[in-house]
Amino acid sequence: MVGDSNNLVMMLLWLAELTFSSWLLSYGAEHLSFRYGAKFVGRTLLSVATTLPEIVIVLYAAASGSYGVAIASGLGSNLLMMTLGLALMLLIATTKLSKKPLKSIDVTAFKLDKIFLLITAVVSAVIFLDGYNYIDGVIFLSMFIAYIVMAFVEMAKEKSHRELEKPYTTKSEKTSGSIESKVNPLSRRPIKIRRQMVVAIIVFLAGTIGIALGAEPFIHSLEGFSADVGISAVILAVIISPIAGEMPEKISLMLLARKGGHGASIAIANVLGSKILNNTLLLAVAVYGAMLHGGFYSSIYPTPLLLFQISLVTIVTLIALGLMSKRNVGLRTGIILASLYVGSIGIQFVFGR
Repeated sequence: MVGDSNNLVMMLLWLAELTFSSWLLSYGAEHLSFRYGAKFVGRTLLSVATTLPEIVIVLYAAASGSYGVAIASGLGSNLLMMTLGLALMLLIATTKLSKKPLKSIDVTAFKLDKIFLLITAVVSAVIFLDGYNYIDGVIFLSMFIAYIVMAFVEMAKEKSHRELEKPYTTKSEKTSGSIESKVNPLSRRPIKIRRQMVVAIIVFLAGTIGIALGAEPFIHSLEGFSADVGISAVILAVIISPIAGEMPEKISLMLLARKGGHGASIAIANVLGSKILNNTLLLAVAVYGAMLHGGFYSSIYPTPLLLFQISLVTIVTLIALGLMSKRNVGLRTGIILASLYVGSIGIQFVFGR
């Protein structure tokens, strides 16, 4: 009993530390990226920043030989955000919980993101049938780079289109910068850019250091608690690990959803972008972590439990994408996604025992 209690307390303490550090990271990233387009911010800067906690956790787990925990942590993140994360965002954006409630959210602008997520989800599941090795790491990294390039190209096109639509540039705008560079698009209030950037960088670095310090002891305490209660560490990683990395992102999504149309767009882009990163960059990190542990030719082999987990998460992702294939999504979609999360967690516990 004492061992059970000690491991549980340590796991919760390190989980709290990681969650707070992730919040600092998310806060800093959001304020560093205020001057760019909503889709680009959500796809790249915020997605990479909010995925960093999972990257560090996965790296530590794989580098220490806990391959199942490494893969399960990434899978749990996708499961959580593609169901409950989107559900909460839709619930807030389409009800009186939002400052400017929407009847529904138009998701047609995210066609490429949905295609990328579909491809990466299926590819990552199929090639896991014979395990992940250094070749698969190159494939994952290539898909990640392709997605980032796509995001940059689309951002450049949108910026060019906006400039063509702009009738003229005033002399004051030329000398002092555009209005957009002086206004935070999340709050629409003028800000002091230089001071905010310094604060954002400090907060971002503090969050990064906190995550780096907390990831390893969290993995050890999770494995110890797993042994105490008799539930696979893989199952616990799927359910518990995403709390550290995704809870701040969920809070950020809820705050963005309350702001109305612009905030909801950033939120959806962030969810889709971060899940694409999980299917590409995060898996590449797991492969390279395994190589650090066992050498260049190390592989992460599939186990019956991991095959079940990746199959379940892939199916859930495909269902979520199917629900988002419509032009607009709203409260009904959110309720279905929330129910999907509850059902998935129930299956996890039943199968894990």
